[in-house]
Amino acid sequence: MLRPRLNPPTDIFPPNPWAIEAVRYVRELARDFTGQGETMFALSNGYLGMRGIADEGTPVREAGTYLNGFYEHRPISYGERAYGFPTVGQSILNCPDGMLMSLSVDDEPFVLAEAEILSYRRILDFRTGTLNRHVAWLTPSGKRLRLRTLRLVSLAHRHLAAVEYALTIEDAEAEVVIASELRNDQPLAADTSDPRLAEGFVGRVLHPTGFRVAALRAILSYRTVSSGLVLGCGMDHVIAADGPFAAQASCDDDLARIVVRSTLAPGQTIRVHKYLSYHYSGDTAPEPIRSRVAWTLDRAVERGFASIRARQEADVDRFWQRADVRVDAENPRLQQAIRWNLFQLMQASERAEGHGIPARGLTGRTYEGHYFWDTEIYVLPFLIYTNPPMARSLLKVRYDMLDSARDRARELGHRGAMFPWRTINGREASAYYEAGTAQYHINADIAFAVRQYVEVSGDEDFLCPYGAEILVETARLWCDLGFFSERMGGRFCIHGVTGPDEYTAIVNNNCYTNLMARENMRTAAATVRRLQRDDPESFASLVRRTGLGPDESEAWDRAAEHMYLPYDERLKVHPQDDAFLDLERWDFAATPEDHYPLLLHYHPLNLYRCQVIKQADMVLAMFLLSEQFSLEAKRRNFEYYDPLTTHDSSLSVCIQSIVANEIGLREKAIHYFNFAVAMDLSDIGGNMMHGAHIAAIGGTWLALVYGFAGLRDTGGRIGFHPCLPVAWSRMSFTLRIRGRTIRVELDHVAATYSLLEGGELTLWHEGERLGLSAAEPSVTRTIRPRGGENHGSKP
Repeated sequence: MLRPRLNPPTDIFPPNPWAIEAVRYVRELARDFTGQGETMFALSNGYLGMRGIADEGTPVREAGTYLNGFYEHRPISYGERAYGFPTVGQSILNCPDGMLMSLSVDDEPFVLAEAEILSYRRILDFRTGTLNRHVAWLTPSGKRLRLRTLRLVSLAHRHLAAVEYALTIEDAEAEVVIASELRNDQPLAADTSDPRLAEGFVGRVLHPTGFRVAALRAILSYRTVSSGLVLGCGMDHVIAADGPFAAQASCDDDLARIVVRSTLAPGQTIRVHKYLSYHYSGDTAPEPIRSRVAWTLDRAVERGFASIRARQEADVDRFWQRADVRVDAENPRLQQAIRWNLFQLMQASERAEGHGIPARGLTGRTYEGHYFWDTEIYVLPFLIYTNPPMARSLLKVRYDMLDSARDRARELGHRGAMFPWRTINGREASAYYEAGTAQYHINADIAFAVRQYVEVSGDEDFLCPYGAEILVETARLWCDLGFFSERMGGRFCIHGVTGPDEYTAIVNNNCYTNLMARENMRTAAATVRRLQRDDPESFASLVRRTGLGPDESEAWDRAAEHMYLPYDERLKVHPQDDAFLDLERWDFAATPEDHYPLLLHYHPLNLYRCQVIKQADMVLAMFLLSEQFSLEAKRRNFEYYDPLTTHDSSLSVCIQSIVANEIGLREKAIHYFNFAVAMDLSDIGGNMMHGAHIAAIGGTWLALVYGFAGLRDTGGRIGFHPCLPVAWSRMSFTLRIRGRTIRVELDHVAATYSLLEGGELTLWHEGERLGLSAAEPSVTRTIRPRGGENHGSKP
């Protein structure tokens, strides 16, 4: 089940706490590692993403340049159609590739896989936000050359990427030709063997709408037919050479090329700075889009590469100041893996304003660039505590989808709003309703995130006009979907849903769903009452926008108070749903190791008939709603569900680690964490080549801060119960809480909490109230051995 599939040797990939680097080029490893390397070395800013293909374009497994939210509609085909099935989906598009830089020396092409390499180094530098490559090689005629490249996707200018390409001749005169390209390739056929991969398109998707070419600049533009989006992309160049050079431009609808020719003497260098710009819009004509591209290129050329690079380093440094997690551990690779994960969170979110975060960020097309519940549950907590404005932006994106969610609810015969399981534009794009539309819990997940954001950030202004409206419409859906069952003694039941565990579908009273729905309705009712009491003007506005009735909040309270939660008195556990304990246990002993993940080898019906779990949603519920479970209840539920869990979902092990740590299973906690932190770098799921698992990466931060540091933030009360693994000596991190910045430093003996910025703040350490202020900005407390405390009561 859980096993690393990729373990690059340390002599090629040495441990480095601030970089991922390959220090030798081995052809056999490079061939097998191409796809994973493209993901590992990808660059992104949350709006523009580029996979880490070689500068020359070969070898290549899956080239990709993506813009967040740039998609085309695709028809969803069914063998048998039924009412309410989505008929049109959305799929993120691969944009023209501008990273290509091919090289010929004395009319011989430089091909990395064929060249005689003297030295090689490729570095993804976490401190500078750049991808660097240094290659020294011997030409067939015996000439020595050095090639240095650097690329970045700008955080300051989200439409901009830049490349530095520098070639030095060491020992003999050489004729050099450098070709810089911006190329629109036709889409490839889809791989249908893995349902997680993106759907393909047949025929041309990007239709040319004109181009410009002048001097060393070329700009292309395209339009999609169905989604009606207009794309503009362009490149410009600044060339400096120690010897004479000439440059020539050519352009057509799908290929722009700048060819630079030079004759270099020994010791001379030619340097090309390439700037790339990408813009798109749904309501702008091609010519204005091309102008926007031109303006971005103008600014880049004017500022110069050195200035753009310096700004990138400063922006990345600011990220690390607010988001770094430092761990001193016996394993030298641990800090490297933690920082690669954090770097991916930065790349997926930093300039995503106005958009969601795709499941694979902008590192691959898997899941078609769709936004899932993953963001609210696994990524948003990191952003709430490290980048609150971006957390707010992501929740605002959900609010902007609210009208579409209302439409979907009406289509399904519900009141309120039903947020889509997977989407880009707000419309449901999931064809498999059993594990898609039926996952109603996404409504409660979004509501949960709204509450957590407001409580931790202190941004009460978000509630009106945005958050409160989301809470009202999601609560309405639960009240409409569920019913008071006479058979269950008048308890409020919710039938026909799927929880986070996708190996169990269309069940009655999924415990996770019921618990989260109860929380959703309680939060909505409390918010409505508070607005009515404290802010009559905002309350009146909410009533106008939603048609809120005078008795609705009482109805939500009543449904929440009477919510049915499955409980087995004999086992003293919460069944995952009404029928789960009646199912036959999956025969793990008879399941071949190569048949994981099960979803690729067994029909869903085989999975639905058995007690087998993709990810334990009861364990997730015990983490999210920690205060509602006693320590003993957590232990019993964990011990029941853990052996049934395959961890076929990348979202599983991080949550298992958190709860295992809380109930005193220290070895299991670090065991699961080690898999979580290496999910991509060790290719645990076998599909890293298709993009980074952004939610699982967010889960790694959760396991660090909520797990080993023991953070809990129920009701806005920020508390810690730290417990570090034996193999770690120290851990430290920074959090942003209600406009204050604090630093938390932990070892096995003590915890130190320091106020770095802002006014007074109250924290809790192992149940003790602490006050941080300018007068006492730092407080140290002893860490007691954990175990046996009762953090709550049975729901």
